[in-house]
Amino acid sequence: MNTNALCAIALGSNLGNSRATVTDALKSLSAKPHVTLIAQSSWYQTAAVGPPQPDFINGCAVLQIKMSPQLMLETLLNIETQFGRVRRERWGPRSLDLDLLLYDDLILDTPTLQIPHPRMCDRAFVLVPLAEIAPDWIEPVSGRAIAQLVQAVDCSGVVRI
Repeated sequence: MNTNALCAIALGSNLGNSRATVTDALKSLSAKPHVTLIAQSSWYQTAAVGPPQPDFINGCAVLQIKMSPQLMLETLLNIETQFGRVRRERWGPRSLDLDLLLYDDLILDTPTLQIPHPRMCDRAFVLVPLAEIAPDWIEPVSGRAIAQLVQAVDCSGVVRI
């Protein structure tokens, strides 16, 4: 597996001081060995998907990492736990949500990890911030650039803050 890769992640929160949480989570992640922050999007306020709940603060980051996709997923899950994430209901409110979106041009489908993230191409709250920092990154399943993918979704509910 590639030991020096670019990856894209999505960050989100809608419980507590969400803006501080996503900012601090990104700081915590970029302080890890083998992780270098390359680019960070603006933060966006977006309506939640799923049951009634507060709006989310969302953003994306591009990182250079020296770890496998599985180890990166573990790292993200550990940071979620560190910030109080408790998994109760699908698409429910959460203190922190970290998703591994892209890992170079890898296509991976295992029981615990799918890359590219299986729903990223349908989600304006992911594509808008990702297009801000990585418009030319080619999503390997569709073969389309992030800038093209964002044009195919309704971005009206994604507001830069």
